[in-house]
Amino acid sequence: MLKGFREFILRGNVIDLAVAVVIGSAFTAIVNGLVDGIFNPVIALLFNAKDLESAGILLRGGDEPIVLAWGLVISALIKFVLIAAVVYFALIVPMNYLKRVTAKKKAEQAPAETPLTETDLLVQIRDLLKEQQPRQ
Repeated sequence: MLKGFREFILRGNVIDLAVAVVIGSAFTAIVNGLVDGIFNPVIALLFNAKDLESAGILLRGGDEPIVLAWGLVISALIKFVLIAAVVYFALIVPMNYLKRVTAKKKAEQAPAETPLTETDLLVQIRDLLKEQQPRQ
């Protein structure tokens, strides 16, 4: 039982996944800082709000106000677009480039000759036999 667990943990894909989760959480902190520190204040300034996340429409005031908080949605969309852009440009584009380069190298290394047909082989054997026979 422990042997199977050890094999599962030491598989490459489990370790790769763990590294991806750690780096992803660290990257999320960077994106959150960028959005909260730069983008949200600029957008909040445009809409004359204290911060973007508090921007919204007051539907009902009183003791328990109801606010349509569209600023939260805008903030989440900005974070999503930034994360998607970084993943695309930092991971997908380089991986696609490496795949193209690798495929091109494999195509160049592959033999360009087509395999000989049975007829071609028989012609070569005939020619070799003619060369080996003594001249008359």
